[in-house]
Amino acid sequence: MPSQSEKDPYKRSTKPTKDLKAADKHERGKRDGEKKDEGRRKLRPMHLFLLFLILAVPGYWVVNSLLGYSTIDTSSGLALLKSAKGVERVTIIDGNQVVQVRLNRDYVRAPRIAGESEYNAGKRVQFTYVTAQAKEVNELVQKANPKGGYDSVVPTTSWWSSFLQILLLSAVFLGAMWFVMGRMQGGSRGGLFSIGRSKSQIGSKEMPDVTFDDVAGVDEAVEELQEIREFLSEPAKFKAVGAKIPRGVLLYGPPGTGKTLLAKAVAGEAGVPFFSMSGSEFIEMFVGVGASRMRDLFEQAKAAAPAIIFVDEIDAVGRSRASGATTGGHDEAGQTLNQMLVEMDGFGTGSNVIVIAATNRPDVLDPALLRPGRFDRQVAVEAPDMAGRLAILKVHAKGKPMTDDVDLALVAKRTPGFTGAELANVLNEAALLTARANAHMIDNRALDEAIDRVIAGPQKRTRVMNDHEKSITAYHEAGHALCAAAGAYSDPVTKVTILPRGRALGYTQVMPSDDKYSVTRNELLDQLVYAMGGRAAEEIIFDDPTSGASNDIEKATAIARRMVTEYGMSDLLGTVRLGKNDDGDAMASLGGPGYSEAVSAQIDEQVRALVESAYQDALQILVRNRPVLDRLAQQLLEKETILEGELAQIFTPVAKQPKRPRWHGGELEALNAQVDAIADPDWEQLEAHAKAEKQLESGSELGSGAESKDAGELESGAEIESGAEIEAGVELDGTSELETEANSEPVAEAYKSEETGRD
Repeated sequence: MPSQSEKDPYKRSTKPTKDLKAADKHERGKRDGEKKDEGRRKLRPMHLFLLFLILAVPGYWVVNSLLGYSTIDTSSGLALLKSAKGVERVTIIDGNQVVQVRLNRDYVRAPRIAGESEYNAGKRVQFTYVTAQAKEVNELVQKANPKGGYDSVVPTTSWWSSFLQILLLSAVFLGAMWFVMGRMQGGSRGGLFSIGRSKSQIGSKEMPDVTFDDVAGVDEAVEELQEIREFLSEPAKFKAVGAKIPRGVLLYGPPGTGKTLLAKAVAGEAGVPFFSMSGSEFIEMFVGVGASRMRDLFEQAKAAAPAIIFVDEIDAVGRSRASGATTGGHDEAGQTLNQMLVEMDGFGTGSNVIVIAATNRPDVLDPALLRPGRFDRQVAVEAPDMAGRLAILKVHAKGKPMTDDVDLALVAKRTPGFTGAELANVLNEAALLTARANAHMIDNRALDEAIDRVIAGPQKRTRVMNDHEKSITAYHEAGHALCAAAGAYSDPVTKVTILPRGRALGYTQVMPSDDKYSVTRNELLDQLVYAMGGRAAEEIIFDDPTSGASNDIEKATAIARRMVTEYGMSDLLGTVRLGKNDDGDAMASLGGPGYSEAVSAQIDEQVRALVESAYQDALQILVRNRPVLDRLAQQLLEKETILEGELAQIFTPVAKQPKRPRWHGGELEALNAQVDAIADPDWEQLEAHAKAEKQLESGSELGSGAESKDAGELESGAEIESGAEIEAGVELDGTSELETEANSEPVAEAYKSEETGRD
């Protein structure tokens, strides 16, 4: 067995070089300096206001202490009144129980305990008293009889003081609200007063950084958007022939196919401002904010026309208003959608503002949004085909050094159904693995590992299985691979491994040789067979199945249920669509599945029959090819991973399953004879019948009774002779139409590589 280091050449290196350490230290210092400069630049008026409030309170107390009365002990104050030395005026404040005394000299209190220093209270002192001391204080004041007299004051609040207090409290409250709202708005400039402003990011028209050269694999979408670019750069060309460019373009497709990149490329090619904003940014906690931001966004774009407005994930605000997702009230998303519809209708005929939107769910958008005059141009951005994947790989391979034996065409062939983002991730993972191994060139081993990482996740090197569990996993994966290889309609097996990766203890890759856009009934049945192959192998070899086949059973059940309820491939239920398409609506599921309990029982019966039949077929394949099963499992235990070339040699003695009989569904089997009868129609009889019809029509126009009679007889005879051929010809046309519709419907499962593994 090879060592762990030999099996994993891309093991993470733990010895960075001194240059890397120095560069990293320099980069951290640069970032820290940028953060400090940014912190200095972000000194806003709000911060100055808060600083003023912080300094105002202590400043008030300092000024009050310098200009006001110093507080002394009650005992010292009473003694001062008894002596009456230097007392010029006394003021008694009733209610606060304070006595204020003005002296003609500073009052200095002698130390009362050891270590205490003298205390100079100044010429203005005050002291407090309790209610029981009020009579005594009154008597002492009268006996002192100060030169300036004495006064008794009942404290009242002046209007000026009340106004200042209210003003101060209001300022503190508004400052706090301003700070909180600024934080909730993400620190945007303007704070509370810019809540209705749009948060669009404006691209520079002087420096476009994305063009159509950066977009690959979506040639049809680029062709559709070329005229948008030409209209923005050369509007006179279209106005000369009276053409009106679409006001809105909707880009829809799976995530990662390049919708946002396409919108940026249009702006980059045309050299116009690009206003980008996400649909979720219109929705805030306040009612009416979304509509206000929508108005502001369109105003900015009109002021900078010609321009492009790009709204990403428009389904956040453009969801259908009739879906029942809301239960009354003033829906914020609906209000924002209404404002968007109004703004798009308000475009003048000469307006050079084009709205481009992107979404992954075009089926949930409001119909008013998709009518002509709004988003009347809908461009599908689908997953690329093999040529498109190769072009995308070449774009992302720029700047990445690769060995001479790397063939990107083989990488494109191994990644059917991958989107542009996934392909970019594959090359990036390969580059990371190369750097981790301290290598300088990306090779095929790095690309192979990167593809496995994107498909199934990173390898679990710390998960160590005992010999028995490893043997179960080997036979499980061998069962999958053998059933796939024996299927008459299944795709070739490209890889089998028992190395734990992601949540699987092992997995089998079954990839189509070419791109597929639909899947046949026989192919689906073969998928059921090799999905159940792992469970069947466990029972044959060990007589004790494990829980590792749970994911396989789940996949097989899902395929069988779609065959019955969606694809119309059931003998009992026929070609009907069972169930409702809720389109992601949470309220749609409240009405039930859309069919009766009796039909539900029939669905379960048909699903069980399909899975059980596939399981029996898997058992027959494995029993008939038991030597091949044992050999493949032994090879997996030794090598852990087997690729397509070695698998082809192992599967040489395996005979393909016989093709299944022709299936028409339900009562259509009775029409096989008629279908065979019209395989080679008698064209002479058909031409004779056509001539008889023409003669009959001409005889009717002349009004000859004899000719009409003869023509009628001729017509009757023609019908007797060729009635069967005519009827059969109609059935042939109908069959051809059904086949065309079936081939035109895409099936997602055929677009991706098929993977089955043991959990």
